[in-house]
Amino acid sequence: MLNSKKIPVKMLSQDAFSSWLGIKILEVEKGRCKVAMTVRKEMLNSMNKAHGGISYSLADTAFGFAANTHGKFAVSIETSINHIEALNEGDYLIAESVIEKVGNKLGFNIVEVKRGDELVALFKGVVYRTNKDWE
Repeated sequence: MLNSKKIPVKMLSQDAFSSWLGIKILEVEKGRCKVAMTVRKEMLNSMNKAHGGISYSLADTAFGFAANTHGKFAVSIETSINHIEALNEGDYLIAESVIEKVGNKLGFNIVEVKRGDELVALFKGVVYRTNKDWE
């Protein structure tokens, strides 16, 4: 089984979408992952603000990486997000996922997405933990 800090690195290397978003891993420990990205022009909607899917995708990536640090393949079964502030081109976003509760089969995560010290989105996710080990 892979070390918990190496799992998100392996996941990112196999994740074309998160790579296209420009997501970088900042910190990893068992049950927690912090990632970051910068909003680009091609990520804007018709109102010249970041499409809601951008902050959602950043949070979802942090969530997935943190959930898998326990060494088992974990897949999302329910997620939701509250968009608190509009985002602009050039905004540097950091998403930190923390496992609030983890059991044998289910894990519950909260992800805060921030622009500097400002909370811009709040994401909640539930994962199903399989029996398959990360190798």
